[in-house]
Amino acid sequence: MTATPPGRRFLFVVPPLVGHVNPTVGVAAELKDRGHEVAWAGLPEVVQPLVGPGATVHRCAGPVIGEGGAERPPEVRGPGALKFLWEEFLVPLAEAMAPDVARAIEEFRPDVVVADQQTVAGALVAERLGVRWATSATTSAEFTGALDGMPKIDAWLDGLLAGARGRIGDPRGTADPRFSPDLVLAFTTEELAGRPVRAAGHIRYVGPSIAERPDEPDFPWEWLDPGRPTVLVTLGTANTDAGARFLAASREAVRARADRFQTVIVDPSGVLGHAESDKNLLTVPRIPQLRLLERVAAVVCHAGHNTVCEALWHGVPLVVAPIRDDQPVVAAQVVAAGAGVRVRFGRARAAALGEAIDAVLDEPGHRAAAERVGASFRAAGGARAAAGHLERLAAGAATTHSTTTPEGER
Repeated sequence: MTATPPGRRFLFVVPPLVGHVNPTVGVAAELKDRGHEVAWAGLPEVVQPLVGPGATVHRCAGPVIGEGGAERPPEVRGPGALKFLWEEFLVPLAEAMAPDVARAIEEFRPDVVVADQQTVAGALVAERLGVRWATSATTSAEFTGALDGMPKIDAWLDGLLAGARGRIGDPRGTADPRFSPDLVLAFTTEELAGRPVRAAGHIRYVGPSIAERPDEPDFPWEWLDPGRPTVLVTLGTANTDAGARFLAASREAVRARADRFQTVIVDPSGVLGHAESDKNLLTVPRIPQLRLLERVAAVVCHAGHNTVCEALWHGVPLVVAPIRDDQPVVAAQVVAAGAGVRVRFGRARAAALGEAIDAVLDEPGHRAAAERVGASFRAAGGARAAAGHLERLAAGAATTHSTTTPEGER
């Protein structure tokens, strides 16, 4: 395989959502190590701490979830949550970002725009300006048939995206802005996500992009007792509005099992009241998640795609309690793979949560399945494989080979 000459430029267009930015960090680092230039387009207040102070971030306007018109009521779930996400946040975000994305493209002159799957301004503006673009898919829900049972919702979303194309893109364009016709980077594998039903010919399963993160908080590592199992409870960074009751029930469940393991609960908004720290329970607002996952025996979470994949990368089984958006799809993938147990987020009580934690800790099949999925992630190549695919796209190489590429050919 002929290497791509140094000097290519890659512009990552990302939303103001931590879980969508983090996977790009490792890919960008790999591209830079290969001699390419990298920049981001997004909200610097969110993006810059995640990508590092030396990175170039082109400012883009737009709403942030939890502020102004993008504040989503905690009780909104199911199709209502999907409708809110696109109608009240993602499409307004695209329209607000579009002029700044165009400016970033004109200034940085990328060979390839890498557009987050839900940041459709990147795809639509790149298409309009005639720049090659790839999709960064931080969840597999949209190409695994998640909307197959909801044809009206699917048609409504297609119409919404067509309207956005008419306002900020090329009205003559035909590509779905969620799926690049050249390259979709999926930060998972078929071992977890299953076979795709959409964009199958363009998807490259690269597994999670695991890399050092510049904005890691301090953590009291001395608190961890290496002789005891550790359970991590986290609902990510965007779900604390809905999580007070669930976190309280989780705390009750783990307290009842304090003789068996120690627990770290992530409580970014302080919904549990004052922080706690005794030999069995630690509550903190933030964690260095990747480093902590190396030391935990089980994770209780909301089935956010990044948290799930990062846990499975480390062979850690899960208790998943999906709240909304793609989380029910990801939770179903975890259960189908045998790597965890699902509980009802809205109805979970301490007893049920405790039994689910017991199951993933005590039944070896869950850990074996988690390790199997983790092995598939590592074999997929991660950031290194993603960078290789982007190099080939930048060079204009055809991307018509199979959806999985043998390790030795990456």
